Amino acid sequence: MPERLPCRVLPRAALAACACSLCLAGCAGLLPRGQAVSASGFDSFEAAALALERVVPYETGIDQLKALGYDLEHSKNVTRIPYPRLTARLSPDPGVPFEALDRGIRDCILAREACVAYEFHFGVVQRRREGGFLLDFLNFRRVTRIAGWRFEGLVAVRDGTVLFRSHAGEPRIDRTERQVNPLGPLQPAGESVGSIIAR
Repeated sequence: MPERLPCRVLPRAALAACACSLCLAGCAGLLPRGQAVSASGFDSFEAAALALERVVPYETGIDQLKALGYDLEHSKNVTRIPYPRLTARLSPDPGVPFEALDRGIRDCILAREACVAYEFHFGVVQRRREGGFLLDFLNFRRVTRIAGWRFEGLVAVRDGTVLFRSHAGEPRIDRTERQVNPLGPLQPAGESVGSIIAR
């Protein structure tokens, strides 16, 4: 059995390769990451939805709405829907007869400028690149993990009282985006040349 050579007599190129491998193995922390936050007083989709579901149409006032975390004047990430867009927002399907709409929607549309709708956008979405640093850095292969939640709440108010409320969104975002570029760092240049030739 051949005698193993001590590390000090290994060729310099081999030592450099080992050092480079160890360095790259510990570089996963250098991959890009980001976070998009739509600030609110809620820490989850479920919390925001539960609070909005406590709103009782034709009974809940704007002060009670504020106490539940939906401040019409000072909440962040809230959009006030102007009257010209109100009908399209509350009744997006023209095939549904007016009489078939929710009572709160009907009364809000009939009230015209006296009824105001507000749309709340809450959530936290994190993007984190995963995988090998070298392949990502050289643009050969990129894997992005996306996780978080998004909440959209709609409230229609007339004379200080809620007529209608609803919510939608994504309670648990968990998806992975994968991109493979055979040309690596030359991929953008190759795509530009391809588009020029296609013209």
